[in-house]
Amino acid sequence: MKIRLGYDISYNLPNPTPMVLMLNVHASRMADLLEPDEIRTEPLLPLHHYYDSFGNRCARLMAPRGILRLTGKTLIQDGGKPEAQPVDMPQIPVQELPDETLVYLQGSRYCETDRMSNLAWSLFGKTKEGWPRVLAILEWVQNHLKFDYLKTRATKSALDAYNERTGVCRDFQHLAITFCRCMNIPARYCTGYLGDIGVPPEETPMDFSAWFEVFLGGRWHAVDARHVKPRIGRVLMARGRDAADVPLASTFGYHWLASFKVITDEVKDRPAVEPIRAIG
Repeated sequence: MKIRLGYDISYNLPNPTPMVLMLNVHASRMADLLEPDEIRTEPLLPLHHYYDSFGNRCARLMAPRGILRLTGKTLIQDGGKPEAQPVDMPQIPVQELPDETLVYLQGSRYCETDRMSNLAWSLFGKTKEGWPRVLAILEWVQNHLKFDYLKTRATKSALDAYNERTGVCRDFQHLAITFCRCMNIPARYCTGYLGDIGVPPEETPMDFSAWFEVFLGGRWHAVDARHVKPRIGRVLMARGRDAADVPLASTFGYHWLASFKVITDEVKDRPAVEPIRAIG
């Protein structure tokens, strides 16, 4: 399967402003790219590329005053099958976890493990460890929260989402991540593309999506507290402890979003055209 990815984002900047962008496909998917994955700016600006401490591809720029337009498009090859769920993967005891996973057991900006630990154990303490416990958390969060674009905000945390029972995809993931960490399951936040491939299309405009990964059986697995069932065509852009680590654009100055469009579409291969045969 081939998937067309792209975005068209504009910011209004009243002053010259430094920015850091995370708009590239993650390094782990670069081998699947069929076209260059480049960030284009209007006006044309020099970009400095680097990898952050979580392994995400980043680009720095100095934006001038006025409208800054960011565009990009690429084509990626995907397996075209629903992602596998780690149904037989065991939960690894904390004392046996790899060192690099321990940071994903700790609290972070949007995931208040210290304030939600007792609640997590009261809800999930009797579930079977490993995948059954993760699945119980996913289903509980999906049933507890109602998706609503108008009921979120940049400062909304996992505890806020739990209390208010509403949010967008990042709020679903923050709450599930927090519960997993409280139950000693390493969990890390992910952002990227997820189109309506293999499912009925949603009425809301296409956006970047959030999901998360859990560490079971010695490796990371993608899971999703909003879309619990396996999906097709998930394309990672960045990972971190929570949304604070993976903003698509960090703008170091006053600004406002002028326009925003995301594309995630399956590309259908055109059938071969039969040659016209002469008769007679």
